[in-house]
Amino acid sequence: MISKAVRGSNTFGALAYLYGPGRANEHTAPHLVASWDGFAPDPGRDDSATLQELRDALDLHVVRYERKIRSHVYHRIVRADPTDRILDDEEWGDIARCLMAAAGIAPDGDPDGCRWVAVRHADDHIHILATTVRADLRQANLRKDQYRVEDELTTVEREYGLKCLADTRTRAYRAAAPKRATGAELRKAQRQGREASERDRLRVAVRRALAGAASEEEFAARLAAQGVLLGVRRAASGDVTGYKFALPTGDGAGPVWFSGSKLAADLTRPRIHARFTVGTDPPTTSSPAAVRYRASATVDHVARTLHDDPAPAEVAAAVSGGIEALDALALTSPVLSRKEINHAARALEYTAVAHTRAARDDLRAMRSAARELLHAGPVTGRGGEGPPPSRSCPA
Repeated sequence: MISKAVRGSNTFGALAYLYGPGRANEHTAPHLVASWDGFAPDPGRDDSATLQELRDALDLHVVRYERKIRSHVYHRIVRADPTDRILDDEEWGDIARCLMAAAGIAPDGDPDGCRWVAVRHADDHIHILATTVRADLRQANLRKDQYRVEDELTTVEREYGLKCLADTRTRAYRAAAPKRATGAELRKAQRQGREASERDRLRVAVRRALAGAASEEEFAARLAAQGVLLGVRRAASGDVTGYKFALPTGDGAGPVWFSGSKLAADLTRPRIHARFTVGTDPPTTSSPAAVRYRASATVDHVARTLHDDPAPAEVAAAVSGGIEALDALALTSPVLSRKEINHAARALEYTAVAHTRAARDDLRAMRSAARELLHAGPVTGRGGEGPPPSRSCPA
């Protein structure tokens, strides 16, 4: 399960969205599955209940507080993993109560907790909406609520037999995983008719420019070939402190810049330069089919050398080099298989990687494979990759 909270100041607006059709008519039969006392009005299943009535009930203590609160609305979405079974309303209600207790909205055994409701309008997720003023007219203590909720989610997953994502809740994983697009970025992409946000498209473009690149100059040239803008960030002293990237815009608004760290932890300038230090072997003049076979053999060899309990450095090398090799394969593959390979590369980005120095030999081997793939160019023909070369290729 995953969960994220946002804050706001419009209780009625949030309820109108939860009980409405959704931005793409995706909401089906919205209704309450739980509330702070079990008796909150439900406009989804009670024709006599209204959104205004539910809003007034939720805002009761906010009105009594009689002082301005910047963001009194606490909105948390909780989504099950796609592989999980469909939970029923009672199960979702119990989960909502557990998470509100963990977050500090309504602690167990506290009669003065905040008011909240959990709304379900799809099989795989619920929305929990709360106001953050308690019955004793104090504000809820929500400091570090996300960490407490994530700990509770691990307990919930184990109790309900759901896919356990505990490994993705560690500090190391959060630091290493790609930075997700914000809601505003996703809505902008939707307005533009694009499948991915600007941040996600930039991250893929930067990774593809980095695949097998031997130097900063080659990296910059590949970015330019994709239309990606490259800038540098400087300290007050004038020293270069990092990279920043942007996609050109055609609306006259100017580019939106993202630092490397805002794309992914391993796309900062020091981490990129560390790859150049590892280096690559010079490409051969083999045919594209032979190069693809050799690259596959290299990746397979590295994967097989990872034993049951590999060191973080080994995993880091395999993941880092594997992404480069997959990106190079996607760029040189027939159109029909390109999308699947790209999906594999993006999925590999979310593998938990510890921040340790990569095993240089494995990383160099796969960076070299990526460089050779791009040097050899795409496979010609309708999509066949050709037979392996007659002689054996070293891994």
